[in-house]
Amino acid sequence: MAEGLPLRLLLIVTGSTLRAEQMDRPLAYYLKQRIEQALASGPYDDVSDYHVQVVADFRWIQDEGLHEMATISLGGPGVNELAHRWLEEVPVSLAYNERYFIQMDPDLNEPRVSIWGMDNPTTQIAVSVFLDRFLPRFLERCASLPPSVLDSDDEGEPEIEADDD
Repeated sequence: MAEGLPLRLLLIVTGSTLRAEQMDRPLAYYLKQRIEQALASGPYDDVSDYHVQVVADFRWIQDEGLHEMATISLGGPGVNELAHRWLEEVPVSLAYNERYFIQMDPDLNEPRVSIWGMDNPTTQIAVSVFLDRFLPRFLERCASLPPSVLDSDDEGEPEIEADDD
């Protein structure tokens, strides 16, 4: 494997169902845009090497190198397999009338968030609340993460591995 340049990734993971592709993927690109704006204008240490990438849930699940990256799961456990896996694993930071949820470790020991609602309109509200109330703290944590190295696997596909230096 040839080593690539160190980089930092923040992944936004959406479901692979048709409904998730139709409703959640556009919302993921909106979230990506807002995160990139916050990184560009925020008070964070040098984040010029940070990349925000939208990926499908099964891509994230199958590529163990991605598990070490800062990750936001978007969409509910019915349409996003990662949200389903994290349902019992990641603590709930905010739940509103059992309509929308933001799950993340309050101490952000692990930089992972699951944002979802009971339907797309409530998921949109959850994203808005996340952006207003939780994004700055999440990005501060992400900025403290070491870069990873992007390698090529045997099939020529990029693979991401943590840099242990």
